[in-house]
Amino acid sequence: LCGGLKLQVPFLFSLLCLQVIKCKAAVLWEANKPFTIEEVEVAPPKEHEVRIKIMATGICRSDDHVITGALVMPFPIILGHEAAGVVESVGQGVTSVKPGDKVIPLFVPQCGECKSCLSTKGNLCIKTDLGTSGGLMPDGTTRFTCKGKAIHHFLGTSTFTEYTVVHESAVAKIDSAAPVEKVCLIGCGFSTGYGAAQQTAKVEPGSTCAIFGLGGVGLSAVMGCKAAGASRIIAVDINSDKFAKAKELGATDCINPKDFNKPIHEVLTEMTAGGVDYSFEVIGRTDTMIAALACCNFNYGVSVIVGVPPAAENITFDPMLLFSGRSWKGSVFGGWKSKDAVPKLVADYMKKKFVLDPLITHTLPWTKINEGFDLLRTGK
Repeated sequence: LCGGLKLQVPFLFSLLCLQVIKCKAAVLWEANKPFTIEEVEVAPPKEHEVRIKIMATGICRSDDHVITGALVMPFPIILGHEAAGVVESVGQGVTSVKPGDKVIPLFVPQCGECKSCLSTKGNLCIKTDLGTSGGLMPDGTTRFTCKGKAIHHFLGTSTFTEYTVVHESAVAKIDSAAPVEKVCLIGCGFSTGYGAAQQTAKVEPGSTCAIFGLGGVGLSAVMGCKAAGASRIIAVDINSDKFAKAKELGATDCINPKDFNKPIHEVLTEMTAGGVDYSFEVIGRTDTMIAALACCNFNYGVSVIVGVPPAAENITFDPMLLFSGRSWKGSVFGGWKSKDAVPKLVADYMKKKFVLDPLITHTLPWTKINEGFDLLRTGK
């Protein structure tokens, strides 16, 4: 009995000590407006929830899609989903992490119980907020308030704040020595692009690949194709300033569609004597999605949609593109089962199996978040 009390008393004491935290956050009150830095109240974690002190967060195009309305979410909202931090407190029943652990929030959770989590084929857990536009915790409530108003969550993570609350299924413990300002990219951008090549497409040694879009995710796809042993990696972007870095990370060819008088898929088909084995659309435009599909080998090419599709847009295409044998696939978070994969990816980074520094162009204090988004929009 005494032994049991020794185990229980500290935990019960920690629950009693959990309080609302007041901190700064970048709140987006409505679409097409800048963020405002506000004082917000962050409620204590409930059962099976974790409160995290965010140490570093990346800016992702998916966040900007919410601002522009291309990705529909409720307002007001705290965006951000690519981050690393330290556990501040945990709710009752949490067993996978404890206060003081270094962690990465997961915008694709892994509950370990749903059909996708139990399948070897899927990674999109039923608990994800992607596509539901709920903006709330799994119990249907929010942990953020500001000026007396409830503030919505984004993808179950909301990392543009000094403190956030996530469900236990949406957090992964990582190496305590990992540099948060680098490995935060494993929370989305790097894992998404690298995994699209490694996990979703399963690029083979000696194959030919084309990557449309050379942002952080596209460059990570280049790295994934190189690591898989692709013999030719063609990087496609309308911003030629990105070509030097693409070649540094493994691209063998870089082409700008603006330099040609014919459709880019025809250019790529001619360059590869019939089309690439694998293509990746890492922009989020319907026209480039079709171009990426069309540039694949007509019989066995595989094209992967990695960029977030714009809301309220449909694709019209010639069904012969698929009838002849091509495969069209989608990839969320690179196909990784998040809770299992993220700690391993961080461990691989620590073993220098891949680099992250080239993906980081600027480091800003987070109060300059609007300047960061301006840099994103101008391709810098």
